Amino acid sequence: RRMEGCPEVSLTVAHIVRRLRGSHLHSQIERQAKDCLHQPEIKLESLKDDVRNYLKASGWERKLQNAVYRELHIQLPPGHPSAPPEHLKEPLAYMRKAQAGWEKRVLKSLNSMSTELEVPLARMRPAAEQKELAGKWNEMGTDEPDLSRFRPVYAPKDFLEVLISLRNPNYNSSEDVGVRSHWGLIQVPLGVRDIPQLRQAYPELNLSSGQLGIDDHAHIHPDLFENEYVQIGQKVLSQQDSAAAQQYSRRGCPTGLRADVWALILNATNQPQDVMYYEQLKAGVIQHDLLVDNLIYKDVKLTASNDDYYFVFEDFLYQVLLCFSRDTSVLEHFAYNSATPPKSYVQGNAGDDKQAVFYPPNGVIPFHGFSMYVAPLCFLYNEPSKLYSVFKEMYIRYFFRLHSISSSPSGIVSLCLQFECLLQTYLPQLFYHLRQLGAQPLRIAFKWIVRAFSGYLSTDQLLILWDRILGYDSLEIVAILAAAVFAFRAENLMEVRSSSSAEAVLADLSTLKVMPLIQIFLFATSV
Repeated sequence: RRMEGCPEVSLTVAHIVRRLRGSHLHSQIERQAKDCLHQPEIKLESLKDDVRNYLKASGWERKLQNAVYRELHIQLPPGHPSAPPEHLKEPLAYMRKAQAGWEKRVLKSLNSMSTELEVPLARMRPAAEQKELAGKWNEMGTDEPDLSRFRPVYAPKDFLEVLISLRNPNYNSSEDVGVRSHWGLIQVPLGVRDIPQLRQAYPELNLSSGQLGIDDHAHIHPDLFENEYVQIGQKVLSQQDSAAAQQYSRRGCPTGLRADVWALILNATNQPQDVMYYEQLKAGVIQHDLLVDNLIYKDVKLTASNDDYYFVFEDFLYQVLLCFSRDTSVLEHFAYNSATPPKSYVQGNAGDDKQAVFYPPNGVIPFHGFSMYVAPLCFLYNEPSKLYSVFKEMYIRYFFRLHSISSSPSGIVSLCLQFECLLQTYLPQLFYHLRQLGAQPLRIAFKWIVRAFSGYLSTDQLLILWDRILGYDSLEIVAILAAAVFAFRAENLMEVRSSSSAEAVLADLSTLKVMPLIQIFLFATSV
């Protein structure tokens, strides 16, 4: 009640109502409300309450709550009513400028590839080719085009150089030189948390709480913790409550429940209309050939196809990523993404803004390693339309932040700074030692962070990490784990005498156990 007079809340409510009105869910609830008027328990004198009780009892109220919960999680932070829209995308002007400059570079690289290789950005496939692609849709990995001429538009290390060069023009870092100055590569002042603050933010991860990923391997009988925990998970799923599922995921998801818990947190449904939407995207892939398709093929070949865990999912990855590139509904997330979707011109109309179209249609140019955002999800979902809707939700909530320049606490700049600050504050000797060797820790850790560790941890451990990303609705845990890995290997790292030896010590993370590392780093480090 007290919140009613709050302008931010009424703005948020109005925004969510506007987003949900006209959605498929809205028309379904409307239809249910009309149909229930014929029920004997609906009385004219108490019509409003009776209809509401009916919708509650039949599960529609819960579906509406989950839809609102989803909107709140991807909803823009309440801004000033008269703030310009670019402030909702990114409040800091120098970040917006850096992102725009980076986008220009990426688009230029894509256009010059199109010109050099004489491959159009898009073309209609001839009927015979459409028929052939439709026929081999489930085995695209067997017969992809010649990719030797194509190269990734950019790799994470190119992006890191841009982040290193970021500076706030209003902040003179030279004033701050001395013991307190920042030794790392990221030189912008953003607020990141220290260990005492992180302990408060992640109370469920403390050493006395049961965790999946620890207690199921401990000396105590695993059945004690896990059996009870699985029962709670089944109850959460039977209630179909997104908020409860998110809270549950903070302590990890049991393997058998994870797929359903994640889909519930993300409110990623697999209704007939979702399957139909996926089929429409597939039809779009079959009709038109895009230059970015070759980048997707190339990326899957360079990454997932060479990975011991993921090579079996090659065809799934092609299907999901090709459909994703055609999905214009992804454009909506640019309202709160600091990035702006790139535009290209319809042939022969360069410079005519009326003839400019978003390219690729979803506004996202894939880069080296992009397919690794999808690969781990293939372990959870074997139905392409379900896999697709979960990946899309993961992307528009989390993964886009890993490759766009912003001041968001879950953005790549904050994550890099968080990692460096944790290392400098709690392992200063190690940081100083590596820096003297020319092995800046972030240069080693950046590839882990930008992929949220996909392709670096064993799959079971990666899913345990991603449980917590979903549970806390934040990518911060990725930066914490990166620092914890350095802490875990600190003894070996202190003995190395060259940057290549430092990289060798951290080359293989496949044997690491995520939760013990995070717990020890957060709750057993002396502060």
